[in-house]
Amino acid sequence: MSVPDIRAKARVAVLISGTGSNMAALLYASRRADCPYEIVLVASNNPDAGGLALAKAEGVATFALPHKGMKRPEHDAAMDEALREAGADYVALAGYMRILTPEFVGKWEGRMVNIHPSLLPRYKGLDTHARAIQAGDAHGGCSVHLVTAELDDGPILGQTPVAILPGDTPDTLAARVLFAEHQLYARALEELVSRPYRADWLLQQVNAIALSLPEAERRESHGSPAWNTGGKSGKFFAYFNDRHHGEPHVAVLVKTSGPDELAEMVARDPDIWFRPAYYGAAGWAGLILNRPGTDWDHVAEWVERSWRAVAPRRLAGLRAAADEF
Repeated sequence: MSVPDIRAKARVAVLISGTGSNMAALLYASRRADCPYEIVLVASNNPDAGGLALAKAEGVATFALPHKGMKRPEHDAAMDEALREAGADYVALAGYMRILTPEFVGKWEGRMVNIHPSLLPRYKGLDTHARAIQAGDAHGGCSVHLVTAELDDGPILGQTPVAILPGDTPDTLAARVLFAEHQLYARALEELVSRPYRADWLLQQVNAIALSLPEAERRESHGSPAWNTGGKSGKFFAYFNDRHHGEPHVAVLVKTSGPDELAEMVARDPDIWFRPAYYGAAGWAGLILNRPGTDWDHVAEWVERSWRAVAPRRLAGLRAAADEF
């Protein structure tokens, strides 16, 4: 029997500076019953931005703060405060014509996206359509990417090519690319906010953590991914649990000191830990991954602790020596 997914919708704030057509595309996509996000705030550095009026008419909270006369860090801090007061989990830039400070970007690392009117890494910055036409490219297009401190340089989440036609001008090409932007942005945002709950994405993260440990290998155990160390005769130090035995959890199973520690952990943090079927009797704990705000440093610490519990002495000793430097 499958377990229903009852997670709350991700709360998204959108930053705009003008008409907000991409904001509108995100907003109307969010009205679909099965959309995994909702728009909780539209904010702008321009009180006269047309997108603010649309957001208000659609019942979405708005915030406007002119940047003129303010230092960039002060303005970014005020915008950040508004986003957090709105309870935003993610930020989408939709024609927000401000270069953001590294401090602001760092606070939203992995949770802030932007749409850019080119097929990145081509044509970062402005005048993208003119540059694509001048270069003789067959296609222009658009890209959705995670925002980093470097302009238009974050990991790409999705792209849509748009053919450049004979006689195209920057304006005619821009008009067609805008159609593609409106389609792409909502899809990419949905994928981003959904992946922390998807077993395939969670498995990728755990696999990367486990295989970063010395002589770790991925193997199947009872039909599920697992990791051991020390070669074929080595012991398993982690198992991947994808809603096994009717549980609602996607989790990594890690080794504790025994049933007493496991019981204490589950009692203290039941939203993070659970006692897995079969494995729990031996003190293995289920570290829940498909939940809001999973701390991947915490996951990595527990996977390494579990590795240390079963690794051959020569490996554990080498790891301990490396940690001293």
